[in-house]
Amino acid sequence: MNRMLRFSVLASLIAVGCAVGDRHGGPIERSTTPLETEVTTPFFDARSQTAEYAGPGREVPSPTDIKEVKIGWFGPSDPNDTEAGMMWCAAMMAIEEANCAGGYNRLPFRLVTSWSENPWGSGIKDVTRLAYDEGVSAIVGAPDGPSAHLVEQVVAKARLAFISPVASDKTANLANVPWIFSCAPGDHIQAAALAQAIVSCSEEKTIAAVSGTDHDSRLFTTELLAAFNKLKLFPSLHVQFRPQCAGFDTQLRGINQAQPAALALIAGAQDAGRFMRALRGEGLTVPVFGGPAMGRRLFIETAGKSAEGVVFPLLWQPSVTGERSVEFARRFQQQHGIYPDYTAAYTYDAMNLLLDAICRAGLNRVLIRDAIRELSPFPGVTGPITWGPTGHNHRPVHLGTIRNGEVTPVPNVPAPPACAWQAPRLE
Repeated sequence: MNRMLRFSVLASLIAVGCAVGDRHGGPIERSTTPLETEVTTPFFDARSQTAEYAGPGREVPSPTDIKEVKIGWFGPSDPNDTEAGMMWCAAMMAIEEANCAGGYNRLPFRLVTSWSENPWGSGIKDVTRLAYDEGVSAIVGAPDGPSAHLVEQVVAKARLAFISPVASDKTANLANVPWIFSCAPGDHIQAAALAQAIVSCSEEKTIAAVSGTDHDSRLFTTELLAAFNKLKLFPSLHVQFRPQCAGFDTQLRGINQAQPAALALIAGAQDAGRFMRALRGEGLTVPVFGGPAMGRRLFIETAGKSAEGVVFPLLWQPSVTGERSVEFARRFQQQHGIYPDYTAAYTYDAMNLLLDAICRAGLNRVLIRDAIRELSPFPGVTGPITWGPTGHNHRPVHLGTIRNGEVTPVPNVPAPPACAWQAPRLE
């Protein structure tokens, strides 16, 4: 790649990185006020327009002088990584199974790894290396919204397909880049289901919200507040905290004073678990609703008994999605000694979808992108993956809860006047 062009790519990415923000969020903001209800007609609605690539590249023949098929992986490559270890295990599991089945025309698949704890710093260079120097056929990974934004900026210029297994930030797809696909349902879909459940639980219409200031929590909270606004429900209290903060005294004092009928807790898996321990430790038994991170093993392990009874968007549950899903969970647990959560299942689906696309399209990058789009609906272990116009998986989201330390669906029955999901009293 031309040195000046490489410099231009890196400079533009650094500029975008500054705009998107730090993974750990900024300073605590003031409580959110009700959103404006005025409806405007957009000049261009990207949500209803399918992003297609109409440029050159489909005529380029697949390389014939290779000994392996390289796939980029942007994320931690350590099975013991707290945040994304399960994702790496699931990605390798899919690769190993594909190679045992013959690979691509008897050529093995291999993951080429790239990651940085500061993605918008050195991570930019590494993703650029994957795209231009390593010759990967596509990229899978990005454990959160900010890292998905980063990869999106690279693949848009490199004309390289990218599948994000778990990032649910819809703004990455609304950039109208035809190279990005997101397997997890978007925040707007999850938040709508969660808001409806909170309204049905909160007979007195008094709710409180607690949220982290990290990127993904702020984006999900914005969608949740918008869903509340449509239901004419506004939190009487909204307090925030920084990731990995030392304590939650201020937030707990506010909740104790407000005495809400329900609490929305939107934070990362570990922070949400820490907050639940603090909340129940104070004797507060308010019903708690949260984001998808509550469906992760990390949340359950951190919260302990305090996780019991929380309600959240259920992104994956093997007993709901069928025998193939149950079999995947069994094999994963057998290989890695731990039951997988939704981050592993969606990563397994993302990798298998890409491998299927490569086997159908060959090693032409543009044709691989086309095949990813055409494979919808893809029969994954998480259920059918159906691409919407922006490349996000459009499927309904149901609710889950924690019972005896395990994720389980919330029974699909109307909530009685007293909330059906009262948190248990802890001894």
